[in-house]
Amino acid sequence: MEPAVLGGKLASSLIGPLVKRLFVPDGPGAGLVDRPVRLSALVSFRGVRRTLGEKEVRGLAGRLTAEAMASPGERPFPADEETAVTDTLTRRLLALGDLDMDDVQAVRLGSHELARHLHRHAPPPDGLSADASAFLDSATQWACLHILEFFTRRSTFVARTLVEQTRTQRELIAKVDELIARTPRPDAQDLAFERRYLPYVADRHHHITIYGIDLRDSPDRWPLEVAYLSLEATAAEDTVRDGTGRPPLTTGRLPAEDALAGGSRVLLRGDAGSGKTTLVQWLAVTAARDADRIPYVLPLRTLIRTGPLPAPAGFLGAVNCPLTPPEGWTDRVLTAGRGLVLLDGLDEIPAADRHRTRDWLRSLLAAYPGNAWLLTSRPTAVRSDWLAPEGFQELTLAPMRRPEVATFVHRWHEAARAPEYEGPLLDSLRTKRDLARLATNPLMCGLICALHRERRGYLPTGRKELYDAALTMLLARRDRERGMGAVDGVELGEEVQLELLQRLAYALVLSGRTEMDLGTAEGIVERSLPSVASAAGQGDAPTVLRAVLLRSGLLRQPSDGVVDFVHRTFQDYLGARYAVEEGHLDVLAGHADDTQWEDVIRMAVAHARPRERATLLRRLLSRDTPRLTLLALACLEHAAALEPGVRAEVEARAEALIPPGTTEEARVLAEAGPLVLELLPGPAGLTTEQARGVAVTASLLGDEEPDTALAVLRRFRDHPDLGVRRQLVGTWGRFDAGEYATEVLDRLERTDLVLTCESVDQRDCLARMRPWHRLQLTGPHLVEDIVAALPATGQVTTLGLMANGLLTDCAALLAFGSLSDLHLAGCPAATGLHHLADLPLTNLVLSRVGDVTGLGSLRSLTRLSVSGVRLPGTDLTHSLPVDAPLESLYLGGGSFAGTGLRGLEKWTSVRTLSLELSGADDFDPVPELPHVRTLVLYGIDDSVGLATAAARFPRVRSVVLITRPGPRASPTRYAGFFPQAEVLVG
Repeated sequence: MEPAVLGGKLASSLIGPLVKRLFVPDGPGAGLVDRPVRLSALVSFRGVRRTLGEKEVRGLAGRLTAEAMASPGERPFPADEETAVTDTLTRRLLALGDLDMDDVQAVRLGSHELARHLHRHAPPPDGLSADASAFLDSATQWACLHILEFFTRRSTFVARTLVEQTRTQRELIAKVDELIARTPRPDAQDLAFERRYLPYVADRHHHITIYGIDLRDSPDRWPLEVAYLSLEATAAEDTVRDGTGRPPLTTGRLPAEDALAGGSRVLLRGDAGSGKTTLVQWLAVTAARDADRIPYVLPLRTLIRTGPLPAPAGFLGAVNCPLTPPEGWTDRVLTAGRGLVLLDGLDEIPAADRHRTRDWLRSLLAAYPGNAWLLTSRPTAVRSDWLAPEGFQELTLAPMRRPEVATFVHRWHEAARAPEYEGPLLDSLRTKRDLARLATNPLMCGLICALHRERRGYLPTGRKELYDAALTMLLARRDRERGMGAVDGVELGEEVQLELLQRLAYALVLSGRTEMDLGTAEGIVERSLPSVASAAGQGDAPTVLRAVLLRSGLLRQPSDGVVDFVHRTFQDYLGARYAVEEGHLDVLAGHADDTQWEDVIRMAVAHARPRERATLLRRLLSRDTPRLTLLALACLEHAAALEPGVRAEVEARAEALIPPGTTEEARVLAEAGPLVLELLPGPAGLTTEQARGVAVTASLLGDEEPDTALAVLRRFRDHPDLGVRRQLVGTWGRFDAGEYATEVLDRLERTDLVLTCESVDQRDCLARMRPWHRLQLTGPHLVEDIVAALPATGQVTTLGLMANGLLTDCAALLAFGSLSDLHLAGCPAATGLHHLADLPLTNLVLSRVGDVTGLGSLRSLTRLSVSGVRLPGTDLTHSLPVDAPLESLYLGGGSFAGTGLRGLEKWTSVRTLSLELSGADDFDPVPELPHVRTLVLYGIDDSVGLATAAARFPRVRSVVLITRPGPRASPTRYAGFFPQAEVLVG
């Protein structure tokens, strides 16, 4: 018989009175005795208060059985088994008096377990039918349920329960207190340590050296806030995602300190002196002060030098941090995803060590997902996709533009307390082409500022002359002008120091490293002393080396037992000088394939005599590789005197590489320098790809040669290709805003083109151009200011507002009466979406906005994307526009964490659905959605989740799986889940 039928036959009205008669009435008092009263004292058929006998209990059991048999419907068991059932039920009820427990313990036990106790005391007899046994178990279960209900209603039960709870809690508290006393909590230890570690990091990396400011008794270290210049980074490739509903990745430049804002893994490339290490310090100090992440600054050259790369527990020890963390602290930080791991200087370790470094990094990424990772490197140290499978986004530190150079010059002179030299230097930078070409990174700008002040306004021309002048300043004039004498009895002249430094530099260049053991350095100096008579008589090798360390300004000792140059550029320059002096042209040419030797070879050409230059350049050309041909081309700017035939051959060979056919070829070509601009053709006779490559090359060189680069880009302003026109729009920030807007942007054909404005100057240029129908404004722009800058707001159909904290009420957007496409990203104060119902919106993208209340009123939408903001309510229909004819829907970034996907079936018009999922459970409340044809899933690749997704979307024709970072599986692995669809894996 079914359990529901049995339950109906064993009605509460029948069992309740029976249970009441089985127990004696409550006595006086609360029953708060030391030894609680057992059930045997509570039943009415035992003890001195006995009111029932076994006969009466059997009568009660018989009555219950008879009533169940006589009730309408099917009998619960055969009639001939009624006596056996009654006897067994009687024995089970009488067994209550034999249980060794009290009423509180019985309630804690539960009805099911109590029934099992009674069953063990009186099992059914052999031969009893299955229906009879089922009836007995059901009757026992129902009886136990009512028994426990009866216990909870007794007057003594509540007081007894409170006493039991109090005793239990007191014992538990005592045990926990004892455990805490014996074992301090790890989180308390961690918190105490982090309160010491974060201030240490902030103080340790709070100062940097501004080259040249340490002259004239000024300090050589300056606070980071004063010296740090916010540079910019550019994405490695222009990326636009269409057809998925996900917001596109915008192109252009972003502040370098925001490098980790758009993703948790970044490979940041930058030339020597571009500010990579300073950026690492800035990120570490900012994170330490904000206490939002735990920073680990790990110079790779130091990690490699110490032997095997460290496990997380050895991070602090590897960088000589004097603090000792609690055991397992770093593991707990990284496991929780709280770490900011800053790996500096991939290019500063030998190529042979980079593979094991990548393997080490991969293992850390796999073991500790969710943390932020930044790796810095020179541009050509590794190939462009070196860390792409690990989910690293590649950014490149952009050369300093004229406004950034001006800012740096101002801060430098302000810190150096030399304001009288600031104006003349800025004038020189604007008018002297060679000087302006050198001022592209903080290192060179600092040297130029220092030389300009030290020479009272005189500046050398050319990179070699600049370094020669800088070396003279650092090696000779500084100590002399500060009135410094000998160091420990050792006084070394400029030439002596140069001789020793260039031998040390060349040894480092040959080894492929940027630092060496102190003992190795002393050995080099010792072998050099017989050739340097003026130094040999002043002390032994350790003494002379110590003098160089203290006074040269070029060599330093970053940690015990290690020496290196203050910057890699000085090492390459001095190493090249020694190689040329020793006639090691074969060595230079033999290492030309090594990217770490590029600057060495360039500087060697600058140091060499004309015949040596010709020989070296011919050796480069003889290898007949594109990179070495471009390297030869880059060397030409350092070759003041060169055989005309050699120069002509280099330029002729370079023509085979021009025009570039890809973006990567364009970037490599741009590294050869502004000379490339004179050779760039077009647009006539170029393919679309070549035209795009030429535009990229000219754009990259816009900072160094803005006038010539602008002349090249101006030729492409009428080009019909969308990619070329996008490149012209995206490079606006490298040029003067007004001039570029007039010469290039205003002449562009606008179809499918979005114009991005970042600065106020760019925004104000909108008033001087023909109307743009598609606009994006990045940064804090007031909507009123945007409207004021536009000649015709009614012609704007697409508008994007990014990283705009000034947008508060969307009612201000009603000024754009023709707006059909709106993107709001990073607008944390934006509210009032209901006002947008008065606009003809068909496409809306919301990411990290303040409030999405009112979204449900936008009934004209056909495409909707929501991420980075939690939808209110418990159902999608509570927040999304139910009546909207949505065709494409994207939900991501935790947007449906509260609603789930409940209600998704309401939008039967959706053909493209994009979701960021956490697992298969996200699909649980979703029925089949046969109308979906294109499905895009982010972050799900497990079999359970994919099988669930396949069941929910039976008619999907196209599936795009954006899997989690890590090794990418073949699409064939997933094709079986969607046999009827085309599966793409990204």
